[in-house]
Amino acid sequence: MIKHLLAGAAALAMAAAAGAQTYAIQAGRLIVDAAQSERGASTVIVDNGRVTRIDNGFTAPAGAIVVDQRSRTVMPGMTDVHVHLTGTSGEPWYMGFTQKYSAPYAATVGLTHALEMAQGGFTTVRDLGGDTSAVIAIRDAVSEGRFPGPRIKVSGEPLSIVGGHADAATGLPPELAEAVDEAHLSPSVCTGPDECQKVVRHLAATGVDVIKIMATGGVLDPGTRGLEQHFTDVEMKAICDMAHFMGLKVAAHAHGAKGIDAAVRAGVDSIEHGTFIDDAGVNDMKARGTYYVATLMAFSGVERVMGSGKLAPASEAKARQTFAVWGKGLNLAYRNGVNIALGTDSAVAPHTEANKELELMVTKGGMSPRDALVAATKGGPALMGLSNETGTLEPGKSADLIAVDGDPLTDPTAVQRVGYVMAQGKPIPMKGQ
Repeated sequence: MIKHLLAGAAALAMAAAAGAQTYAIQAGRLIVDAAQSERGASTVIVDNGRVTRIDNGFTAPAGAIVVDQRSRTVMPGMTDVHVHLTGTSGEPWYMGFTQKYSAPYAATVGLTHALEMAQGGFTTVRDLGGDTSAVIAIRDAVSEGRFPGPRIKVSGEPLSIVGGHADAATGLPPELAEAVDEAHLSPSVCTGPDECQKVVRHLAATGVDVIKIMATGGVLDPGTRGLEQHFTDVEMKAICDMAHFMGLKVAAHAHGAKGIDAAVRAGVDSIEHGTFIDDAGVNDMKARGTYYVATLMAFSGVERVMGSGKLAPASEAKARQTFAVWGKGLNLAYRNGVNIALGTDSAVAPHTEANKELELMVTKGGMSPRDALVAATKGGPALMGLSNETGTLEPGKSADLIAVDGDPLTDPTAVQRVGYVMAQGKPIPMKGQ
């Protein structure tokens, strides 16, 4: 036993020593801050996982590992504030009820998808809905360096009304619904302000980083209540008040216009999807500093499985309503100066395609390439309170950076051509390398 413990300690010491290595990342073009002008040939010096300085031209301090990215643009890593690491795109809606989807299995799936997100250029992601024990395990395993991946923040199980978007019994026959309820497969379903606040306290006790609520109906659940408001105004305010009291922000899944505005007025920190947002919702978001997260890739993920039998009939009906306004909510928010962060809802579309969100923010949402890149790099950290740690490549910050072919300040597809990724000072193994 002692021999094994000593061997494990030695391995950890070696890993720590490797993490303390100095890197010299040589860039043909360098974006320090997406909101500012780019630089020409530069070298980013990384020591102990942090950016220590940026040199003009190509330099290499003695003993440093030289990372030659002279043919590429080096930029801050992107942040995706809305992913589902434990889900897999293209699977039927009922797959969650199979034995395959135990929490331990979900954790292994999530570790795979976390690596895919990192390989796609995301050095920080926020998981907004998965088995609480599974997503916490994924977050902590990656943070400890046991598996490669991005910085991960998690919400755990989303709060839902009975029959709502995160109630596993929604849309099932009465006998199955009763069995699901008895098995407590939806631990965050709640009714009334007191009960909902108790759920928030329980989630906070597990160590989650954010609270997620299903403020309205959703597309992918088989329920027929539509896409408007689910929680009452009083319930949503109680959830937000308790979450903020516990030091946690609140992300609200919200599609319908009235449900969006009700969630904003209740105090949520971000609106996820925001599909049918109207002028009132935009004005309230602007006044309160609420963030808008469009998740445009989710539409493409749903679109490709329409008519395949993988969606319930009610889901297909709700999906058709959303396709008609794809990107319009983002455009309205953008034109009115609402805070924007990039989110994809990956798992609805493949995690490997998450970096296509930036292109959709431009082509569907009407954003300029620069503003979309600002949302992709700085928006998420600002929303999550991580701006002092990541989002730009300033000295002292975490070494979260990527190298891409092309200039993402003018071409949003450039981030789909990722050649190198470093997350928190650790190089990410890339496919084919």
